[in-house]
Amino acid sequence: MTDLERRIASLACWHGPVAMAPLLGGLTNLSYVVEDAGEKFVVRCGDDIPVHHVFRDRERAASIAAHAAGLSPEVVHHEPGLLVMRFVEGRTFTEADLRANIQRLAPLLRACHHKVGEHLSGPPNFFSVFHVIRDYARTIRAADSPFAADVPRYLQANRTLEAAQIPMPIVFGHHDLLPGNVIDDGQRLWLIDWEYGGFGTAMFDLANLSANGAFGEAEDAALLDAYFDGKVPADLWRSFRAMKAASALREAMWAMVSDIHLQNPGADYKVHARDYLRRFGELMAH
Repeated sequence: MTDLERRIASLACWHGPVAMAPLLGGLTNLSYVVEDAGEKFVVRCGDDIPVHHVFRDRERAASIAAHAAGLSPEVVHHEPGLLVMRFVEGRTFTEADLRANIQRLAPLLRACHHKVGEHLSGPPNFFSVFHVIRDYARTIRAADSPFAADVPRYLQANRTLEAAQIPMPIVFGHHDLLPGNVIDDGQRLWLIDWEYGGFGTAMFDLANLSANGAFGEAEDAALLDAYFDGKVPADLWRSFRAMKAASALREAMWAMVSDIHLQNPGADYKVHARDYLRRFGELMAH
């Protein structure tokens, strides 16, 4: 048993001896499934990651607010570096599941955008993908990264995509809608992992869902029609397409920065970066 596992086993929230197993598949954090007194819990382990603008006190606050809004499992214990939540029995989504469940995902996003912020306590995060890209560019340029030579091209694209945005209301968003952050328990959908939860506009979550699910034109139309009740003017479409490209670029640059600063067994950040650079290139071509 590692020191981390011994620390988890000795948490004050348990009722007796526990059984635990690693939860595989995460790109950033180590997580464990823990069984205690006939119940299951997930323990997320991780310190602040300033290069990714991840601060655990704000992730915890967003997770608690998301549970109060009915979107995410209950947080039962927290202390520095550890967050304990109830386990959700269900199936983690794939990209194909995102495309097949648009009519369920659109109301989930509306609930996130209209309810979570009402329950948030403490200082809020604010998320701007265009700021994140600029900040990532500084980190990549300062490091010995194989992607550094292309940073000026990414920044030029970022300026173009930011200029295409239209004014929208500020709402509370998830901002990390990878397939693995959606769980289907057979009756409803859950949103998990609120590291990037914060205030922004609905446009990024919509575009992020689309980029991460490899949506085509028909899926994009279905998503926007469902979210905006069929009222999708041309300027909103242009803004969405630009934001979708920005989302793919941000994910690629997230992986570039992770390749410099993170070490997570099983995560190949260079492969992840190249996958999303391919998506970014295809989106910019359109």
